[in-house]
Order: sequence, then C-alpha cells, then structure tokens
Amino acid sequence: MKRMLTMIAAAALLAAPAAARAKSLVGAGSTFGYPIYSKWFAEYHKVKPGLQINYQSIGSGGGILQFTNKTVDFGATDGPMNDAQIEKAGGKVLHIPTVLGGVVPIFNVAGVKELRLDGPALAGIYLGKITMWNDPALVKLNPRAKLPAEPIVVIHRADGSGTTYCFVDYLSKVSPEWKAKVGLGTSVDWPVGLGGKGSEGVTGLVKQNPGAIGYVELIYALQNKLGYASVRNRAGVFVKGTLAGVTAAAAGAARTMPKDFRVSITNAPGRTAYPISTFTWLLVYPKNPAGKGVEIRDFLRWELKSGQKMAAGLGYAPLPLAVKAKVARVVETIE
Repeated sequence: MKRMLTMIAAAALLAAPAAARAKSLVGAGSTFGYPIYSKWFAEYHKVKPGLQINYQSIGSGGGILQFTNKTVDFGATDGPMNDAQIEKAGGKVLHIPTVLGGVVPIFNVAGVKELRLDGPALAGIYLGKITMWNDPALVKLNPRAKLPAEPIVVIHRADGSGTTYCFVDYLSKVSPEWKAKVGLGTSVDWPVGLGGKGSEGVTGLVKQNPGAIGYVELIYALQNKLGYASVRNRAGVFVKGTLAGVTAAAAGAARTMPKDFRVSITNAPGRTAYPISTFTWLLVYPKNPAGKGVEIRDFLRWELKSGQKMAAGLGYAPLPLAVKAKVARVVETIE
C-alpha cells in the first residue's frame, strides 16, 4: 500500500507541469485579422490540445481597450497603439507583426463595374466635397465609365477599427486637408456619411444604398466577392488590391522597420505597390501579468514557423523573411 501511494504521488508530480501548461488564452480585437487568427488557433490546438485560444473579433479599438484593461491575454490591432495608449497600458507593450493585408474601396454604382480612384478623390468624397458620381474629378479618372448623375452615399466604420486606421492613415498622407481637419486614429470624427459596425455593417450599407461607397479589408472583399476600385499609387499607377500589391508595399519595410515594429506602409513607393496596405499586429506584454507568457511565446514561435504558410491561402501576404527574422528575436524575449 505504501509503495502504491508513493507511485501515485510521483505520478501526480510528473503530471503537475503538464496540468500547469494546460491553460486557456483569451484575445480580442481586429476583425481584419480574424479569418487567419481563427484558422491559426484551431490548427495550434491540434498541436497543443491542452491549450484553448479564444478570440473575440470586436475591432481594433475594442481590442486595444480590453488589452489595456487586462481583461484579455493579448490584443489584436491593424493600427498600432500610440505613445499615450502604451503609457496607459503600463508603458511596456510589444507589437508583434503577424501578416499583411490591404483595405479596398467597395462601391455600388449602377452600370459601373470598374472604377478608378486616387487619394485626392477619396479624400474629397469622405470630406463631403465630392458629392456626385459625375463630379468632374471622378469623370477625369474614369473616362471610359458612364458615371451617373447620382449622389454619393458615404459609408464608414462606426466602431473603433484598424481598417479605419489604415484607410485614414492613407488619406492623411495624400490630403493635407484631411490631415488637418480629420486626422488619424482607429476612430475619427467623420465629416459625412453613415456608420456600419464591422465590415459586415459597412458591406450591408453599401449593398442597400445605390450610389454608396465604403471600405473593407481586402480579405473580406475577396471572400465575399465584392467589387472594389483600383487606386492610383505613389508612382501614378492604378493598382487593384491584390496580395502581390500588398507584398510590394511591404518590400522596403525590413530596411526601415523600427525596433518596436510600429510602421506604416500606406502610400508606399513602387510601381506595383498597392497604396492602402498595412501590417496587422498582436499586442502582448513582455512579461504577461497573468503568468501566461510561455504559452503566448510558444504560439508565436509556431505562428512564425508554420502559420505563415497559411497566409496566402486565406488572402493575406506573409511577413517578408527579413521582418520575420526580426520578429522571431523579439518573440524569444517574452516571459
């Protein structure tokens, strides 16, 4: 009996570390990243069945808020936290780039299948200065299209959104008036338009309103087979949102990537670069306050090695190799 009790005790001691590792992780934020994050978390559960990762797709603004309030183990955003937000979160936050994507203008204009836009035109529409589809600025960009004499119905996100951040980051670079009057953020005071919650809300409003224009993530447009406009890039070339265009926009990122990875690649140089492109990030603490740093670090190691291979199949561009190498070094510091 004594020997049996000793064996049971030894078995319990051996099992204890495994039980300690059998934790759950909870994250929240980016709708932009949700398709690939949900895929990654499901696949990682097959590798580590003792770990369940739950994710709430509530938008980047909500993800930053919950991360700051420490009600989740990690956040997700397509717009990096600013210095004031990082300070509010405790002063130490790691931005871990995961994949890249683009933001595309979707539209609902009768008889128009192909549409060309540039930065000043998009800014003019969202500032409320270009109000009709047959405005001379739009006609000049689309000489072959039959643009109707109909009002433009402007649609934007109503919730805090990294998709919005990417879109208005681009507008701030191409329009001094936008930068001065509206500016940059996951939420802004829109001069005009109707707000939809999430990409689903924006898409629904665009479909319901003839003459509407909105913006969604490239992956969302591809998955839902939405028509979207080409955008003239910094080199003067009209580029359709594609993975190749997003990858081209990120081509120079490795050379200029800051140590904290908070970088903007909108309006990037290059003839093939899609101008409304962005990294998306997971937000983690260098030392997880709930003691889950090892689990987060192990997942990020797997994501960099195996998860990146799934990116293209889901409509995202994987991290450039040089960027991935830099990210891997930071991941190893997580406790």
